[in-house]
Parts: sequence; C-alpha cells; structure tokens
Amino acid sequence: MEKPFCNTCKKAFFLLYINTKPFATTASRLQLLAMNLFKNKYAYFILFLLSGFLFSCKKTSADKPEVIVPSVKVADASQVRSATESVMHVQITLNKTTTVPVSVDYTLKDGTAIAGKDYVAASGSVTIPANKTMADFTITIKGDPTSTRQNNLSIGIELSNPKNCTISTASAQATIITEDGANLSTDTSGYFTPLSYPGYSLKWSDEFSGDKLDPNTWNFETGNGDNGWGNHELEYYTNSPKNVFVSNGNLIIEARKESISGFNYSSARMTTENKKTFTFGRIDIRAKLPVAKGMWPALWMLGSNISTVSWPACGEIDIMELIGTNPNTTYGTLHWGASTQTHASKNAGYTLPSGNFSQQFHVFSIIWVKDSVKFLVDDHLFLLTSKTDVGSANYPFNDPQFFIFNLAVGGDWPGSPDNTTTFPQRMFVDYVRVFQ
Repeated sequence: MEKPFCNTCKKAFFLLYINTKPFATTASRLQLLAMNLFKNKYAYFILFLLSGFLFSCKKTSADKPEVIVPSVKVADASQVRSATESVMHVQITLNKTTTVPVSVDYTLKDGTAIAGKDYVAASGSVTIPANKTMADFTITIKGDPTSTRQNNLSIGIELSNPKNCTISTASAQATIITEDGANLSTDTSGYFTPLSYPGYSLKWSDEFSGDKLDPNTWNFETGNGDNGWGNHELEYYTNSPKNVFVSNGNLIIEARKESISGFNYSSARMTTENKKTFTFGRIDIRAKLPVAKGMWPALWMLGSNISTVSWPACGEIDIMELIGTNPNTTYGTLHWGASTQTHASKNAGYTLPSGNFSQQFHVFSIIWVKDSVKFLVDDHLFLLTSKTDVGSANYPFNDPQFFIFNLAVGGDWPGSPDNTTTFPQRMFVDYVRVFQ
C-alpha cells in the first residue's frame, strides 16, 4: 500500500488548489496553473512532470517522527535503622521523557546485610509512566530494638530487562545506617583492681554504669585546638554521641574517618575541669585501648591553674599514653617547666609480656603523694618520680589537677594513620576511681 504524500508534495498540491478556479476538477486545476504560469509550448510537458512527481512520491525517512529511547539508572540509597520495621526508598530515573511507559526489573542481593535478618528479600518491576522521568520502589528494613552499633550494612541492587529504554546504571547500593547505634558491647576480660585499699577510702568514681555521661562531672573540648592541640593532631573533636557515649558499663570514645569542618577525622576529648579536681591519692583507670597506626589514646591530668600559669607550669601527669606503632607498650610521664622554652619531663614505658593493649582491659594507676608520683600498670610499678627530678624548677604536682580523657588521631608522636589503619577506632573505659 502506498504511503501518504510527503510534506513537500502536500504543499505543492495545496498551492495548485488555491491558485486555480474553485469549481475546476483536479486535472483542470493542474492544466490551468501550468498554462497561466508558462503560456508556451512547454506547459503540457511541465504539467506531465509535475503530475508524475505528485502522484508517485512516498514519504521519506526525514518525515518520520523521531523515536526517543531513554536510558534508565538506579541511585544509591540509605536509611537509618530504627527500633521497628521501616522502609527505604530507591529512585529509578530516566535521562529524558518519552511518550510511552518505561519499565525495568530489579533484584536485591545480600551484601553485608542478610535477607531475613536485616531486610526483606524482594524483586519486582518498576514502571515510569509516559512523560515522567522518575519512579521508586521500597526496601523493607528490619527493626533493631537493641540499637546495636556496628558497621553500616549494605544491600546490592541490580536492574535488568529494560522495556522501551536502555540501562545506563545497572547497579547501586542500599545502605542500612547502623554505625550510630547506642548499644555496643565488648569483651570485659582483663585485669581488675579492688574497690578498697588499706588506709584509703573511695573519694570519687565514675563507673559509667548509666546510659549517658554525668554533665556535672564532664566537659567536652571541641575542635582542633591551637595547631592540632599543640601536637599537629589531625582530628576534630566533637561532643556528638557518634564519638563519645556510654554503653554496657563502659565509656566509649570513638575515632572515625570522615570529613568534618575541614578535617578528615573525628573523635572526642573530655575533661573534669572546674568540676572535679584532686590532690594526692591512688587513681585507678581500667581501659582497653586502640592500637592501630596513628592512634594516640591518653588518660591524663592537668593542673587546675592552667588558665593562669599556662602549660607546662601547671604540671601534667600522663597516667597512660599509647601510640599505635607500639601496641604492647604504654607510657607514664610528668611534664613541668616555667615555660615551653624550659619544658622538662620524665617518663618510662611498660611493655606487656605478651599480646597488646587492645585485647583485654588493663588498669593504669598512679600513687600520688606529696613530692612523689608512682606509675603502675596492672599493679606493676614501672616509673617512680619525685621532687628531686624537677631540681630547682617549681614543682607543680602538690596542687590540684583535673582529668582529661581523649583519643587523638595523628600528631607529632604517633604519626599519621596509614593504609593499615581501619576505622572506627575505639577506647573503652570501664571505671575511674580516686582513693584518698
């Protein structure tokens, strides 16, 4: 069957009609038009050519409407896990609209998330209506009433069987956000110290037995301090529960690798300044430490007069420091001096006979009396200091001090994390006790 006339022929035919007599037949109109235009012996020849062209033409490919074939893609999606079942929306988008519906099939695949345990297994088809560019489908996420903190869980998404379209992005990842859960447990094995000692009474303690820190005891120092807290540290300290929280009887300080306020790591630093200060006594801190490259956990004290005399004149007692390159050794140190130019210190390390400080809890202690400080790990004495070590300088360790607990990332002493350092890194503190 002949196809309709092309657009050019239709225009020519229309001009023939409107330029000839309205009562004439089609053939008469063609003859009259040719005679009027040429009035010579070539008129019938031209008429013949025009008539043949007009009635024999077919529509060309240029006159066909353009066929639009859009491409479809799937986007990554995420959802915070809640205590009860919830849904995550996954978007399917086209790069352009089309006049017909578009559809594509999807399938969910286990990543670190497990179907039946973390989400409901599903597959199906998604249709994007004509003249639209977007549709979605949902993934049912299983609830977690315990709010367990763990690495985020992943689900694979695969597209297939496109209809009226092509697929430009066939794979995506759905993420169940679980890294901010409030519940985190750890192996509590290790060394313990008693709740009483002969000749001492328990003056104060924090057993971290609740579900949050006591605001009447603890402050948070945030930011990166002055030049990385004077040590070129790389972290940005926050007071966020993602970096510091209490769970299952432990204080947990967590360092993360993330972009925050121009820095690449976050962590926490907390103090008892202006709330809890102490002079003399036995101090026990039970903790389990991170030991990766670039980690610098510290449990320490500063003189409460630091705001008036500055550091190191205020005195600093480092009950415990560890650098990740030496995972089986912790250090105890005294710092003193009238100014940074006259800064002096005395320290020593304690090395475990086996294993490292991330595997079990250990107790870091000082026995602090007038003119003397002893340092112990699991009741093993490894450093004895006295006023004679300071010499003619002012001895600042007979005055009140406050606690600082922090987990630094990088700095002059530990160096930066490397490709062996995984995140998050955590320091667990079971208790801090002051006996006098």
